[in-house]
Amino acid sequence: MSEFPIDAVRARFPALARGAAFFDAPGGTQACDAAIAVMKRHLTQGTANAGGPFATSVETDQVSADAHAAMADLLGARRDEIAFGPNMTSLTFAVSRALAREWHAGDELVVTRLDHDANVAPWRQAAEDRGVTVRWLDFDPVSGRWALDDLAALLGPRTRLVALGMASNALGTLNPIAEACALVRERSTALTYIDAVQSVPHIVTDLSALGCDFLACSPYKFFGPHQGVLWMRSGLAPRAYKVRPAGNDAAHRFETGTPSFEGQAGVLGTVGYLEWLGAQADPAANCRRARLVAAMEAIAAYERHLGDHLLAGLATIPGLRLWGPPTMDGRVPTFSFTLDGHDAHAIAQHLADRGIFAWAGHFYAVEAIDRLGLTDTGGLLRVGLCHYSTTGEVDRLIAALRDLAAAR
Repeated sequence: MSEFPIDAVRARFPALARGAAFFDAPGGTQACDAAIAVMKRHLTQGTANAGGPFATSVETDQVSADAHAAMADLLGARRDEIAFGPNMTSLTFAVSRALAREWHAGDELVVTRLDHDANVAPWRQAAEDRGVTVRWLDFDPVSGRWALDDLAALLGPRTRLVALGMASNALGTLNPIAEACALVRERSTALTYIDAVQSVPHIVTDLSALGCDFLACSPYKFFGPHQGVLWMRSGLAPRAYKVRPAGNDAAHRFETGTPSFEGQAGVLGTVGYLEWLGAQADPAANCRRARLVAAMEAIAAYERHLGDHLLAGLATIPGLRLWGPPTMDGRVPTFSFTLDGHDAHAIAQHLADRGIFAWAGHFYAVEAIDRLGLTDTGGLLRVGLCHYSTTGEVDRLIAALRDLAAAR
């Protein structure tokens, strides 16, 4: 595979070359020019509801089918295993309600203290409704990781659901999901639900290798519109809450009401962008799945290089503490830290004043921030790298933080 084609990306998407918005910046989604174009074409050439015999409905059905197929190729799945929704959180609440129909008092489920609350609260609330016991998988505050041995100790004959995150949106930790899912299958009859929102933009996703039962992600994290995507393993048949005429086929049972067809069109354009990127990275890739894998492999390699550069720079700043994995091994390029004498929100403002967009607080990972003992002190400052970022932009961040540390 060739080196990551950053020059080709910026040539095709000029907005990325301006350099004013990077890291967690919404401006980075200018990379989804392709998504915007497909959404616009769908809306201006005549959108309609699904299932009609007339031209605009037929076109809408085709766009939707193509979007499902595109997401299936990105995740390494089948088209009928994909469902779209307004966001990952809403889809997870829908699945939690459906699965909880079959739960009984005394059953158990496992959630982690490392996850975004979208993969915690839906299960806790369903458990409360059904009298189910919630067991917590803790993590090491120093390494930012949970252990498979600790997970094994929580599993039992009445475990019904294990909810895990592929990557931490707070600390960047990549978790051993394939090994965890194999352990769950070995020790229990529980289903596994994986939050992959933070991982899908950064690494190859291969559902055949993961061995989970459900996986959810958010296309807006990889330059698409605000949509949620749910994958459900073939053969599962939970009773979804839905209107009677709605379909009951595979994962589509969770697509309740008229969906955002324009949003699905945008996702189709987004996957098209990633496919184009893969063709630049590996011209020999001969199908969409192969090109998407090539794109994500190139992205991961490039982001690792940027991450190493950022970590080296952060290590030079007095009073800065990185939380989570100390190297690029076993992490995505999401980095959170504290700086002695400075509230995280004040750091975010300092960076924003210099055209650097970063987040401060808990990022909905409320259990993780509490476990780190940072809830009452403003939480963490978080920055994220992506494949449109450059070493020059990383250097701008380091310089801005060094100035702030010197002014303490």
